[in-house]
Amino acid sequence: MDAANSARAHRLAFWGIPLSIGVLGLKLMAWWVTGSVALLSDGLESIVNVVAAIIAFVVISYAAKPADASHPFGHHKAEYFSAVIEGVLIVVAALMIVYEAAPAIFDPKLPEAPVLGLAINAAAGIVNAIWAGVLLRAGKALRSPALEADGHHIFSDVVTSGGVLIGLALAFLTGYAVLDPLLAVLVACNILIQGSKVIARSVDGLMDRAVPAEDEEAIKAAIASHAGGSLGVHDLKTRQAGAAMFVDFHLVVPAGMTVGEAHLICDRIEDAIRAVQPTAKIAIHVEPESEEAHGVRVKLTGGRKA
Repeated sequence: MDAANSARAHRLAFWGIPLSIGVLGLKLMAWWVTGSVALLSDGLESIVNVVAAIIAFVVISYAAKPADASHPFGHHKAEYFSAVIEGVLIVVAALMIVYEAAPAIFDPKLPEAPVLGLAINAAAGIVNAIWAGVLLRAGKALRSPALEADGHHIFSDVVTSGGVLIGLALAFLTGYAVLDPLLAVLVACNILIQGSKVIARSVDGLMDRAVPAEDEEAIKAAIASHAGGSLGVHDLKTRQAGAAMFVDFHLVVPAGMTVGEAHLICDRIEDAIRAVQPTAKIAIHVEPESEEAHGVRVKLTGGRKA
């Protein structure tokens, strides 16, 4: 991630803190005026949002640090730890909701001042919906696992709030007070599913998962069309580490080619890859044509496969 994108991610992470605190305040106010267990469960999830926003801010700041002697490949993977922690916090929030809601199933009560409470909660949901959209777009554009995880979590909070609003309206209209705690339990189930997805995506990043198929195809196309003078490319490997993308492959050249000529080809290929993947960190191993090809191969434009 370049300096400009890093600064943007840092700003977004910072503003997530006061926004999450404001939304938490609105949801707790909605619970206070109604006494609704479902609204309390929605508020408890927002406590997790506040903690997650603080963690994301700290981790994104750390991940932006340049490479050093102890971390020669940079600190990009730190963002995955933020996402894993957020996933765990989501699960904790779900368990807290069940703890609060389960007793109320056996002693249900209709909420008080439902119109005011639902209006306050709806306002919090609108703020969250706008912010979730901002984070998801920015997380994808900046390749920030922390921002993207935060966006997915807040979007799940929006879905939760929508379900709470509908459920409480039904409870009030029908007089079935038990719908309030039952809805809180359903909210907890939804949160558990979202938390497991956040953890799974983050673990993939920590395990050096290959870049998405469309990104790898773009890399192959860049190599194929700018490797003129070489004989082939093989053993292509990619991995994503936060905002950074690592690309590694072997470039086969004629045995009699000079180092300078091979270097020019490498420079041309590197420029082409970075044109389609600006964050790519590229390592090219140049070898003579006598070496046996292995791994993922790239068919060169107008050339032959190594």
